[in-house]
Amino acid sequence: MNPLPALVERLQSRWPRLPDFIHLTRLNRPIGIFVLLWPTLGALWIAGEGRPALSLVVVFTFGTIVMRAAGCCINDFADSHVDGDVLRTEGRPIVTGRVSRNEALQCFLILTAIGAFLLLFTNRLTFLMAFGALALASVYPFMKRYTHLPQVVLGMAFSWAILMAFTAQTDALPPEAWLLYVANCLWTVAYDTQYAMVDREYDLKIGVKSTAILFGDADRAMIAVLQLMFLGALLLAGLQFQLGAMYYLGLMAGAVLLGYQQWLIRDRDVDGCFRAFLSNHWVGLVIFVGVILGT
Repeated sequence: MNPLPALVERLQSRWPRLPDFIHLTRLNRPIGIFVLLWPTLGALWIAGEGRPALSLVVVFTFGTIVMRAAGCCINDFADSHVDGDVLRTEGRPIVTGRVSRNEALQCFLILTAIGAFLLLFTNRLTFLMAFGALALASVYPFMKRYTHLPQVVLGMAFSWAILMAFTAQTDALPPEAWLLYVANCLWTVAYDTQYAMVDREYDLKIGVKSTAILFGDADRAMIAVLQLMFLGALLLAGLQFQLGAMYYLGLMAGAVLLGYQQWLIRDRDVDGCFRAFLSNHWVGLVIFVGVILGT
């Protein structure tokens, strides 16, 4: 007998608002965790030359989950006035009144404090590096009001843990690590543009900016360029870190999946763009597997 439904029912009876906060933090939609986690763990494996400290694997895994949840809280806090006008987000907890903006902010602060606590198990340099991640995560939700490049800021925020993985494992930040950082930024802009294509019709009406709007009819071509640059940067990183042949097989598998995404978005329909976005979980996973085997 599956004990999970009974456990969920017991938790809901004790904390009846738990589903609202799960929805707020998107723990029910783990795609955001995966696209953060695979590059971070990949960097940790490379920094540890195939043998990262187990304690750091645990810290960065839980840290990724916690900080992604925190990012969702501050994102909904910032977008509460526009989410109700977008079909995909009109049912979010703040919009429907199930969670207040103040509660979302409190949740963000609590989760950030948990993330800071986890960093106490690393070193001083990594703890100081975390302030950069916090700053980027805090300002990103507001960027779509002022620039058509919020996806670039998101890429910088999502990629920061790659640098922290190196400082945690080696207590240093080698120049080669920036290749992985830039690669992940390019990938993030590509897949978040796919995500923004889903909402483009609504964003144009409410005045929210994005790369999907900026690129216009060149969106598919620009995504392809970003994906090729992403693969190129990872290729250079593999050469710099002297990774084995299996790493390059992982890149080839990732390239096939990226090609499949181009097919999915060929008509720019909402379902195809969203499916392309979701498939980035597999892109990150196959490349991470390649990193493990290649180190």
